[in-house]
Amino acid sequence: MPAERARLLIRQAATFTLAAVGGWVASRLGVPLAWMVGAMVAVVAAALAGARVAAPEVARPAGLIVLGTGLGQGFTPPVLAALAVSLPAMAVAGVGTILAGALASRATARIGAIDPHTAYYASVPGGVVVMAVLAARAGLSVGVVTLTQTLRMMLVVLLYPPVVVAVVERGRDVFSLPSLAVVWPLLPVLLALGTFGALLLRRLGLANPWMMGPVLVSLGLAVAGEPLSGLPPMLVDLAQLMLGWTLGTRLERTVVLRAPRLALASVVSMGIVSMLCLLLALAIVAVWHLPFPAVLLGTAPGGMPELAITAKVLDLGAPLVLGFHLVRVLLCTVLVPPVWNLWHRSVRGRGGG
Repeated sequence: MPAERARLLIRQAATFTLAAVGGWVASRLGVPLAWMVGAMVAVVAAALAGARVAAPEVARPAGLIVLGTGLGQGFTPPVLAALAVSLPAMAVAGVGTILAGALASRATARIGAIDPHTAYYASVPGGVVVMAVLAARAGLSVGVVTLTQTLRMMLVVLLYPPVVVAVVERGRDVFSLPSLAVVWPLLPVLLALGTFGALLLRRLGLANPWMMGPVLVSLGLAVAGEPLSGLPPMLVDLAQLMLGWTLGTRLERTVVLRAPRLALASVVSMGIVSMLCLLLALAIVAVWHLPFPAVLLGTAPGGMPELAITAKVLDLGAPLVLGFHLVRVLLCTVLVPPVWNLWHRSVRGRGGG
């Protein structure tokens, strides 16, 4: 057992080194969200080449605690007021993304050679964990849903940041994050409070505790006018690296090789959902006059932590993006099963099987 443990530690250290090199190269090349994207690409490339990659379980929670703490600092009273006004837009976006996933599920079923019910749960962008849990409750293949949702999330992390940077014009608005000075004596206190919040939410069994716990803690401090300290850029880069490292280890070469059609279905489905979500974002901007970059990321078919972090690092209305994804997760938990029943009856009624 000690020898096995030592081999695991060596594999984790080697994977971390590879992730760090990938992040550094991406940062030197000017890639948006460089440390997360570069780390993820480097680890995935190694995994697909046959290398055994690994990360400790604590790596992702540690990164999320840091990034959640930074995200929560943007929820000042004016931002909370603006978010309250934007709730109808968030609800429309949440329902719209569920319907976009339903539409894309027909392509997922045909290309991936899976049944329509599983394809629906694999295509709705409700987050890897949430959709896997809902699939398990429905008695479907959790492995198929997890693989397709993971591939879609990785593609969004890889493609959305450079596209957003290339096509949108950034500017400051009410949802922009405040610029806070780093107060080094108080920084450990802030992170300790964020960790406590994460552990508390985890004990209560709430979703996404490692990010939402620190968000709520730093939100409370921001509302009270006592943010304690900003986060040093190097710490934010390290947190990105931790997320990219752990994301990269989720994709195993044997799984992809066993299910190439499913991998292709994930790519096609992601493209369909992305186009539908883009149209949805444009409609929301036209009706509610919200900042387009934040709405684009808020409706994107990726995971809540990854897209909220993208918005934070690129300063594209992170509180609004997080609000969109929180509402989507809540709506998915409630609406995904009944929407499937309505969708399935509609398709059968049109002779779609």
